[in-house]
Amino acid sequence: MDRVIKAARSSGSLNLSNRSLREVPDEVYKSTSAVGDDAKWWEAVELQKLILAHNNIELLKDELRNLPLLTVLNVSHNKLSELPAAIGELTMLKSLDVSFNSILQLPEEIGSATFLVNHVAVKIWHSMSHRLVHNLVVSNNVIISLPEDLANCSKLMKLDMEGNKLTILSEKLIGSWTKLTELNASKNLLGGISENIGNLSRLIRLDLHQNKISSIPVSIMGCSSLAEIYMGNNALSTLPAEMSTLSHLGTLDLQSNQAVWNSATITDNNNLNPLDMLTDELKEYPVEACKLRLSLLNLSNNSLSGLPPELEVWESTELIKVDLSRNSIQELPVELSSCINLQIPPGGFQAAPMLQILDLSGNVASLPEHPAFSSLPHLQELYLRQMQLREVPSEVLSLQQLRILDLSQNSLQLVPVGLLEPSLQALRLDGNPLRRIVTGSMPNSIIWEIRLRMYGNHLCVVDLRWTKMQGNIHLLAYDNLRRDPKLKEVENSL
Repeated sequence: MDRVIKAARSSGSLNLSNRSLREVPDEVYKSTSAVGDDAKWWEAVELQKLILAHNNIELLKDELRNLPLLTVLNVSHNKLSELPAAIGELTMLKSLDVSFNSILQLPEEIGSATFLVNHVAVKIWHSMSHRLVHNLVVSNNVIISLPEDLANCSKLMKLDMEGNKLTILSEKLIGSWTKLTELNASKNLLGGISENIGNLSRLIRLDLHQNKISSIPVSIMGCSSLAEIYMGNNALSTLPAEMSTLSHLGTLDLQSNQAVWNSATITDNNNLNPLDMLTDELKEYPVEACKLRLSLLNLSNNSLSGLPPELEVWESTELIKVDLSRNSIQELPVELSSCINLQIPPGGFQAAPMLQILDLSGNVASLPEHPAFSSLPHLQELYLRQMQLREVPSEVLSLQQLRILDLSQNSLQLVPVGLLEPSLQALRLDGNPLRRIVTGSMPNSIIWEIRLRMYGNHLCVVDLRWTKMQGNIHLLAYDNLRRDPKLKEVENSL
């Protein structure tokens, strides 16, 4: 311990995390005043960075004021129930992390730590740097309110208040944090969003999921830089039409909201504003959000029976994830097939074990690295055309009910033994750089008819060792393969 503290006096940085400390050693507070007789006092450096995370510390003393040049203080994952008023005397503080403690209330003096500021904010903003500087992290405590003096920290860039007991974020506070790029107040008890949210023109990420919010104010249109909005697990009754002006919005998470879109009532009464007609659970996608072009659309766990034809999200080339799980949708929109960048998440096939037809042709990014086709035991048709495949996915061999397999226009050089199952009726391999096909021996179950397309390959040898076959071998060898001028040999071991 002494060696580490001594080293900090020359570096200005002290890391005492994960040491099972119950209190902060007094030597830490003394800073350069505790330089020993054997040390060169003129070489000592004031402490600027102090990491005390993952200990059992219950108290920070007022002697914290003896560290006036401290810019980074991390006391997360401890047992603090309060912060000392002396925190306000750390006027150079830029990053404060007190997450995962038991703090009930932040001291008003924290508003005096006015260097919880980014004095180079403009430079960082234009370079889109995501360095973790000038942050306030108070997540996972039991804070019920924020001191109004926190408005003095007017240049905060990142504020994380997740997992507390906040019921309100005042107009004064929200209106003062105009340089925020990230605001996380999820998992609280918030009942609404301040109208001043529109002042946050630099806000990129807004996370308010798992609260009690029933509406989003029209002023949200002022958050012109918003790219991500997380509003899942709230009580949203509507989305303002003005959200369609958020041109940078790529992620909109609305899962598990409880609002009803009563379109019949709206149609019957022309004097009613549609935005006032949502009451219990989301049964229709709000028309106001139809013009949003997103990269992620999460509408899971609602009561949707379908999606409106006005929805323009399908036209976005950035759309990579759509979650419509736990709804009442009977038919997916045809436009879904035009989303060429959609990705199947890990475990995605397990969610549809009764699937019979799967066409991923041309959607190169959609296929997981190790696709679990074995989770689709009832699959009868599989289309993997133009998927840049270099080899046949191994789990395709386990699909015993597969009738049609399209692997055309890929980069296959080999076809694995056992690919031709008794149930297979059509296999398409044209447009691959295949050089040899060795099918191996088929079981006694006879393929009565098979259509095999292999033209446009680089075949030199086709080895067909099928134990029992009808005259279809002639169709295979002389109808399809004769189109390939490179074919030199057809081995028929019947």
